This record gives sequence, structure tokens and C-alpha cells, in this order.
Amino acid sequence: MAMLLSSLDQTIVSTAMPKIVQELNGLEHLSWVFTAYMLGSTVTVPIYGKLSDTFGRRGLYLLGIVIFLAGSALCGMAADMNQLIFFRGLQGIGGGAMMVNSFAIIGEVFPPAERGKYQGLLGGVFGLSSVGGPLLGGWITDNFTWRWIFYVNLPLGIVALIVLSGVLPKITQKVKNRHIDYLGAFFIIITLVPLLLALVWAGSIYAWGSWQIIAALSIAAVSLIAFIITEKRVRNPVLSLSLFNNKVFTTSVIATFLTAMGMFGAIIYIPVFAQGVIGVSATNSGLILTPMMISLVISSAISGQIITRTGKYKVLAIVGTAITVLGLYFFSWINVHTSNIQLVLHMAILGLGLGVTMPIFTVTVQSAFGKERLGEVTAGSQLFRSIGGTVGTAILGGIMNSRLTFEMQSLQNEPFIALMQKINPAKAQQLDGSIIQTVLNPDNQHRIQAILGQIPPEQRVVASNSFDAFLEAAKVAFTRAIDNVFLIGAVLMAAALIVVFFLPEIPLRKSDRPVTEDVGITLEEEWGQADDENQPKVKSRFSRLDIDGNLDNRPHVET
Repeated sequence: MAMLLSSLDQTIVSTAMPKIVQELNGLEHLSWVFTAYMLGSTVTVPIYGKLSDTFGRRGLYLLGIVIFLAGSALCGMAADMNQLIFFRGLQGIGGGAMMVNSFAIIGEVFPPAERGKYQGLLGGVFGLSSVGGPLLGGWITDNFTWRWIFYVNLPLGIVALIVLSGVLPKITQKVKNRHIDYLGAFFIIITLVPLLLALVWAGSIYAWGSWQIIAALSIAAVSLIAFIITEKRVRNPVLSLSLFNNKVFTTSVIATFLTAMGMFGAIIYIPVFAQGVIGVSATNSGLILTPMMISLVISSAISGQIITRTGKYKVLAIVGTAITVLGLYFFSWINVHTSNIQLVLHMAILGLGLGVTMPIFTVTVQSAFGKERLGEVTAGSQLFRSIGGTVGTAILGGIMNSRLTFEMQSLQNEPFIALMQKINPAKAQQLDGSIIQTVLNPDNQHRIQAILGQIPPEQRVVASNSFDAFLEAAKVAFTRAIDNVFLIGAVLMAAALIVVFFLPEIPLRKSDRPVTEDVGITLEEEWGQADDENQPKVKSRFSRLDIDGNLDNRPHVET
């Protein structure tokens, strides 16, 4: 329930924004309502992950829920956009603790061989919230008020808080070095905040070559260098660079990053296509994602069960990523003649592939390390997923706008444009992507038809026919631009598929003993003391295990 709330609030606000802007009068600050939560949750994830390794997960998890609930209550009471933005940031700070610790606690409570089915359920919850958030937000806003998209968190969150307080095990961390890396935390914030802001703003608020974007990226680059230097020198780094020496971790985070780029960057355009080209209403455009949501949740749960029962994950990772590539490739062929049924089938395939891969990379990175680093490695994986989604949205959005600009060159010569310029030269505008999307909105089409009905009868038929022709041409141009997005998404996912082939398959242990680290225990402790005092007691120590998870260096014991 806590996982659902923290991930749901990343998307639930989108369909409520028109009502929020109308009531609070803050259209110019619209993007900040999304950005504040994203920044709060993404930036704090690696910090919470390291702190949970050092001081324990239970307290931080419960603290995160309290902060999240306080932010939710304050968001619901916000009197203006500035307050809402600030309280959304507070919500995100709590959500970051909930997100990383939901996955880390599964690793804390269950051994690697058992984690798959539970991570699969959490992966399904994450997918459910990603797809179902906009739909739920629209329904709550239409039937109650936009403030209830925040208030609804309170009863659910309080139930989660009470249950977790009572039953969550109090596991004490055996950590000798409790030094906090304040400098590393500072530099990771100064790196991520301007980087994420640049990716969110570029192409929408500011041009990619503007001084604002260049300055933000420059600050992020300088801070990243300072962060790397700092993490190499401190005793207990917030995100140790040694993690990348582990092939399981490095391969997993690269695959996660590429998968997030292809997934989040492409999924947001499915409702846009359904609404603009097929003609689905704005209210029902969220429903169009339901088949993908159902397919994703089911396949994620099944994938987790298979991992738990077989102890194998690499084949599943390859199959799931390959299905996702296929699903995105099918979407790259959609056109003005695509039906709702075809769209549903494409989404079911895409959801199937995404769901299969959901639990895998979390399970792999957790299995490659011991309990004392679960928070750090889980946070690292989630950090790359968040950044990948943001990067993918920015890049694919830029590709979409660029292709649409190219396609609009042919639309400039449409008779309808010339007619509008002739009827009302004062309001004639240069054709751009926003105008195309406005025209493709079904509600706006009815308004345009009503306006055309008011012109003189001798021009009405010509105007109506020219508008229909322009609308058809605009749909074709829009579809070609969206096809490009899905094709690039398929290419990114294909790159993730190549990376997955290099993913080492380590045994998922029945115990919590780490596979890839220097465990430093005696054989006597591992197999027990000799029962007969006449039998020799084995005092040898393990040699250092290979960082890739191989057991070749482990001494063989024969009886």
C-alpha cells in the first residue's frame, strides 16, 4: 500500500491539472507541480538507501510515510500554486524513502531465492500506478474535487503506517562505520537537481541551446566530477563507485536505464495518439491503457514466481526485453486506420514484456550483495530508472517535435490554412505543433465546426470540406511523428536486449550469505564444528570471492 501511494503520486496529478490551474491561477507554474515531486523523490533515493544501510530501514520507512502523509494533507489545503509546488516537493521527499525501502525491505526479510515473487508483486504495483494514475486522478477530479487526489492518501497511508509499525521486523544493522557522507550527499543533490531540471525544461520551456539549459547541464557536470572525487576518498560513500566493478550491478543498471528510456518515453504518447488520431475522448483516453496495465501486472507477478521457483532469471530477462522490443516495433506501424482492437493488442504485448522484466533487475542487484548494502544497491538501480525515464521523455519528446515540424511544412499549403488567413488575418498564426494538437482534440474540432457554421453560406461548404481535408492531413502528419517515437523507443529497448545478454547469472541463494563479496567467515562457521573431537576441525578461511560472482576461488572441502 505504501509502495502504491508513493509511485501513484508521480502520475495521478496529470489529469487533474486543468482543474488545479483553473482554481489556483498558476498556468505558468504548471510543470513545477510534476517536477517538484520528481525532484524530491529522485534526489533523496540514494541518500535514503545509504542511510537505511547504516541506521536500519524500519525507522526511515515509517518516517518517509509520515512525511508523505503530511505533504499530502498540505497539498490538499494549498491556497495557491506556490504552496502546492512546495508541498509536492515535501511529498516527494517522503515518497523517496517509501520507494527505495519498499524494495530493500523485501531483500532484508527474504533470502535471494524467495525475493522474486515479492519483487514481482511490487513491480506490478509500480506498473499499475504508472498506467492507472492518470485514470484515477481524472475520476476523482470529475466526481469529487482535485483536492481529494491528495486527501485519499491519508486513510490508506495511515492504515499502512499502523500495520507496518506493528509487524515490520526490527532488524538491527551490524555496521561498524556509521560515518555519514554529507559532502557526497550535497554533491549528488547539486548534480541531480540541475540535470533533471534541464531534461524536463529543454524543448518545452527553454530551447536546448538556451543559456538556462547549458548552465544547468554545466553545473551538473562540474558537480558530478566533484561527486566522483569525493566518493573515492570518503570512508562511507553515499553511492560507492566500487558498485560498478560488479558486472551484475553494472549490467543491470544499464539495462534498467535503457528500458526506462524506451518505456516511459513511449508510453506517454499512446493516449495522445488515441485521443488525437483515433478520436477517443479526453476522459476515456486513460482507459485505453487498461489492457497494458492488466497485462503488465499479471506478467510481473508470474515472472516473480518463476524466478523464485527456478532460481533462474537471465532467460526471463531476455524474453521479456525481446517482447517489449516487439511491442514497441508494432506501435511504430500505427496509422490513421489503426482500430481500437489493434491498439489493445499492441498494448497487451507491450505490457507483457514490461511486466516480465519488472522484478528481475532489482532481484539481481540485491542478490549480488549482502544485506549490509541492500539499500545502497537498490537505490542505485532505482536512481538509474528514474533518470532513464526523464532522459527518455526529453529525448523522445524532442524527436516527436522535430518530426512534426518537418511534417507541418506540407500542411502550410492546405486550403484550410489559406482560408483561415483570408477570413481573419489578424488572428492568423504560424502553424506549429501546439496548434496541430489543439486541432486534433475532439472537443476543439466541434468548436471549430461551430465557428465554421457562422460564416456566410456560400463559403460554408468549401470551408467545411477544407477543414475535413486539413484534419485528415494533420492526423497523417501527427501519426508519422509518433511512429518515429515508438521506433526510437524500440531501438533503445533493442540496445537493452543486447546488454541483457551480458548479464551474469548468479545462483539465487536460499540463505542471506552474499555471493560476490569478501564474506570473511571460517569454514567452521559455515559447516559447523566437528561432532567427534577426534575429527579435525577445519580452521581455513575463505579466500576472497571473485567480484563477478564466480566461486572458482572458493576452496574445495572433501571428506
